[in-house]
Formats: sequence, structure tokens, C-alpha cells
Amino acid sequence: MSQQPSTQLSTPQNRVRVPAPVNAHSHAFHRILRGRTHEGADGAAGDFWTWREHMYAAAASLTPAAYQQLATAVFAEMVVAGYSAVGEFHYLHHQPGGQPYGSGGHGESHAMELALGRAAVAAGIRLVLLDTCYLQGGLTLQGEMLELDDTQQRFSDRSVEGWLLRHESLAAALAELDAGAGLLSLGAAVHSVRAVAPSDLATIAARLDPALPLHVHLSEQPAENHACAAAYGTSPTGLLEQAGLLGARLSAVHATHLDETDIRALGAARAGIVMCPTTEADLGDGIGPARELADAGAHLSLGSDQHAVLDPYLEQRALEHAERLRSGKRGRFSPTEISTAARAGGLRSLGLAENDDFLMVRTDSVRTAGSRPAQLPLTATAADIIEVHINGELVASHGIHTRLGDPAALYAAFFNNNPEFS
Repeated sequence: MSQQPSTQLSTPQNRVRVPAPVNAHSHAFHRILRGRTHEGADGAAGDFWTWREHMYAAAASLTPAAYQQLATAVFAEMVVAGYSAVGEFHYLHHQPGGQPYGSGGHGESHAMELALGRAAVAAGIRLVLLDTCYLQGGLTLQGEMLELDDTQQRFSDRSVEGWLLRHESLAAALAELDAGAGLLSLGAAVHSVRAVAPSDLATIAARLDPALPLHVHLSEQPAENHACAAAYGTSPTGLLEQAGLLGARLSAVHATHLDETDIRALGAARAGIVMCPTTEADLGDGIGPARELADAGAHLSLGSDQHAVLDPYLEQRALEHAERLRSGKRGRFSPTEISTAARAGGLRSLGLAENDDFLMVRTDSVRTAGSRPAQLPLTATAADIIEVHINGELVASHGIHTRLGDPAALYAAFFNNNPEFS
């Protein structure tokens, strides 16, 4: 008789407690695109800019109710994967066409923002809502400013003053929804130098609460650098420095295509750098100079961005593997440095205090057996996470959310209820 495989779960002696990682950059609605953009009608997947058209199509028709349902599934998936906190880079503010929610009898003010807040509360994840300023349609390679297109109307508050006013009122709305639970807080973001003019960047530097974390997409594509140079005679990093935004509270997301001057400036400012390795690989963005930025004095963190992958260990591994591919050398980041980026770097980037959120991780799985616990970032995956504890609560066990159940069922319900995204 053949021996049956053992179904015994990991014992307490074969697990380790580790601080829970932080997802410093998320676009919850991008999850709609997973597995949908790798081949177009002509058999070609295109580049970042063709992917963006798919993303805009997904953004065009989301309602607050659909957004809450989708984001609940996304945040639940994050939790069971091991993330304890998330920075949601949010710019889907208004109704299609740009009319604010709460006007003309069309629902509550901040409807899209509160949909994200309710989703985070349901999932039990710490949410820093990085409410985003987005005022113009972009820059051409000749440096000409573009008007907002039809989809981008939803993103814009029409003026920097309009964004600042809405942002200020959002803080009270989030606090009321949080009701002292300690899960929801407000941050800020500038979408990019393509979407906010230099004079408006300077206004944000002068008027935004300096205690708030501030994020910005920076030099994700060479085309952004070329357009910025044509329009303003400097790089995106240089433009932020001129506007007075380059500092320790700033986190630059991606920071893929930088020259030595940019790296020195970001390092000297002790800025945060949010690397999103699985997204940057998925979109073909390139490999950013992570080692050089860290050596210059910048603080690294990690984000899942478009959620092509939601696994903090794969994200950590991708940071080191990309550096090895770029340099031809191993050990560009030690396991400790990788873990620091995933946890302490994320907390710093989002302005969150250290806390006792933690994971219990198997050390006897087919992936981790024989591994030194300190080297789990290079061996484990989310499948090895036994328990996730956030805010003093067990929120996930063996891949299942303790209150919401299997995130796969939440996604199935979303796509069934919203066939336009299927």
C-alpha cells in the first residue's frame, strides 16, 4: 500500500513571527486589469502607454458602490497575502464628466474616497488615503500642455485651490468613518509633473500640511523625462526641487529613469523611494537604480501598484533579483535591507508609527524548509503565511480572511455584479 501524504499543519515549532509588511503604493481599481492586457486584438501587448488606455477604460465607469466592492476584495487579498497597511494613490474622485459627488442630488460628498475607506475597514487593513492632485492632461514630447481628456475629467478638481479645499474637508469625513479605530488616515499625492503645473506644485509646497506624507509618480517612463525637459528645461526631480517639494516627507514612486544629478538630489533630501518591482516588470518600465538611491541616502519602500502580483515576499525578492540582473552581481541588498524596505520603509513613507502588526510564517513548507528565518524574503511566498494580525486582531488564517472569507469569492461576486468589467 502506498503511503498517503501527510495533511498535518505546521507545528508551533516550525513557524516564525515576523513584522507585517507595508504596501506603500496601490491603485485598487487597477486590479480589474490583471490577466487582461498581455495581448491586444492584433496579438501585441504594446507598451506602458497602450496599457494606460486599458486602465483609463476601467476608470471610466466605476461607481462608488462598485468601487467599494472591488476595493474590499483587493484589500482582503492584500491582508491574506500578509500586508498590514496600504498607501492608496487615489485620483478617481468625481463622477464621469467631472461633476463632484454630492452635487445635484447625486449621493454623498467624497463618495469614491469613502468607498475606499469602508473597504479598508471591512478588510481590517490600515489605509493611508493618498488623495491625489491631477489638473492637466499631460505633456507632449515637445513640452506642450494637454487638456484633460474625457476620462481624466473624473480625476480633476479644476484648480489647485479646489483640490486643497476638497482635501481639507476629506480629513474630517475619514475621521468620522474611522470612529477611532486607528485604521484610516489621510495623506496626499501629486499624480506627476505631467499632471500638475510648476506654479501649482509651488502652491502645494506652500499650503499643504507639512506633517502629511506626500507621494508622486516620478520618471516612470523616459517619455516623461523628455517632455519635462522640453517644457521646463529640467528633469521631473529638478522640477520638484525648484517647487520646494523635495524633502524627507516626499516619496517618489518608481524613480526608474534617473540621472546622477537626480539620484544625488533625492538622496540629499532623504526622500522616500517606492519601488514597485513586479509592476515595473509587468509594464516593461525598466529597472530603477535602487542600490544607488539607497547609497545616496534615500529610503526605500515597496508597493504592488497595479496588483499584477499581490505577494509581499515576491515583491521583496523582485527588488533584489532586478538588481542582480542589472548589475550582474548577487547580494545587492541583504535580506535585512529587503525586510527593512518592506516594513520600516513603508511605515516611514506613509507616515505611520511602528506598531505590533505581525505575521506567523511557516518555516517547514516546500519553499522554506531548511531556510534561515532571516532569509525568508528570498525563499517564502504568501502561501507560507499562516496568520496575519493587524490592530490586535487575527484578520487572516491560512489564506482566508477571518470575516470576509476567501478573497476569490469576493472577486467573483464583483465581476458577476459588474459584467462591464468581465
